[in-house]
Amino acid sequence: MNGMEHIPAWAAVAVSLLLVVGGSIILIGALGLMRLPTFYQRIHGPAITVTLGAGGVLLASMLYFTVLQSRLVLHEVLITLFVLMTAPVVSMLLMRAAVYRDLRAGKLDRTANDDVYGSMSKE
Repeated sequence: MNGMEHIPAWAAVAVSLLLVVGGSIILIGALGLMRLPTFYQRIHGPAITVTLGAGGVLLASMLYFTVLQSRLVLHEVLITLFVLMTAPVVSMLLMRAAVYRDLRAGKLDRTANDDVYGSMSKE
């Protein structure tokens, strides 16, 4: 009575595959958040994978409800757009705040980029 018996097998397989792939990507991002040693390394896991993993879960939801209701369901498109626009911006702002905090505390050297950009800045 939960609706799964009313959708075709191809849709159930596609929804299940999207959920497993999306959930796995989100899990990998969460493990990166837990396992990496510094903030600057930790922020990359969730920043990249949350968007992709959430996209897989939202595609599964769109497919499930579209097949179940026999009409195009696009509510998840708004959620996807919101996640795609906000997740990278939030991650960037967190990284900039951490850099600013570390510069103020003296943990970072302002000339740390001289190794990478040294030859370009001296020309």
